[in-house]
Amino acid sequence: MPASDPAFALHGVTHQAVDFEVPALACDCHTHVFGPAGRYPYAPGRKYTPGEASVAELQALHRHLGMQRVVIVQPSPYGTDNSATLDALGLLEGRGRAVAVIDEHTGDDELRRMHEAGVRGIRLNLETEGISDPAYARRQLQWAAGRVGPLGWHVQIFTNPAVLAAARDTIAGLGVPVVVDHFGRTSTDPGGRPGLDALLELLRSGAAWVKLSAPYRLSAGPDSAPVRELARMLIAANPEHMLWGTDWPHPGGGSRSGSVDAIEPFQPIDDGRALNRLAEWVPDRALLEKILVHNPARLYDF
Repeated sequence: MPASDPAFALHGVTHQAVDFEVPALACDCHTHVFGPAGRYPYAPGRKYTPGEASVAELQALHRHLGMQRVVIVQPSPYGTDNSATLDALGLLEGRGRAVAVIDEHTGDDELRRMHEAGVRGIRLNLETEGISDPAYARRQLQWAAGRVGPLGWHVQIFTNPAVLAAARDTIAGLGVPVVVDHFGRTSTDPGGRPGLDALLELLRSGAAWVKLSAPYRLSAGPDSAPVRELARMLIAANPEHMLWGTDWPHPGGGSRSGSVDAIEPFQPIDDGRALNRLAEWVPDRALLEKILVHNPARLYDF
């Protein structure tokens, strides 16, 4: 698709123009939708309350970015009520897939209905929940793989480098794809090395996939040389298992020091810049198309 118009504003953020030809059927592999709260109430035990971010707004952003496919990831404020995510899939008319959140009360019939709707994985969001116990992570990974393996789904995990390193052998032996969110929250500095080494090992073996998403969550900053080198290192380890996503609408920007009922503002992230940054990391056009089109098509069953 052609490069986008000069600028696009959404939620008070201006997104720069995309300055390269986005390949047809490119996929944003990490987004969320929120609200309206009156129709889709948030879980009582949530860690934060987001503002509203609609499917229509997401589609407008994607027209600007040249994205034709999307993966909606169940966000933590909804707990295991996947209604908002599943209803969003219906509005996308086959151009969307989703990653759900389930628990021990989720039945096999419900999983089959989710599959028919377009769900292709489940998420373990340990980082947002503040869980850093490696033993718990290993148990959850094994439980999740047992639930979704028969459906051909994957397990997506959001955790920190220490947990990732401790769970390396478990991930390697699961027998289902494991997708690691947001660079694994790792880095190239000495403190992040154990998690990075584990992630590289899992990538090379084919046990893990990585989302090159939300680099603003990394300490060095998204446009820094260390993050650029980290991205290139991960891609070199297994270009067939790389994915890209915006993380729109970028929840998690508040201090979380007040009431959980207070609406936490989204982070002001320029997603046009995020997509242009990926093209800077990946100057090879065939490889860029692999990351944006072919890898997501395989994993998410488009």
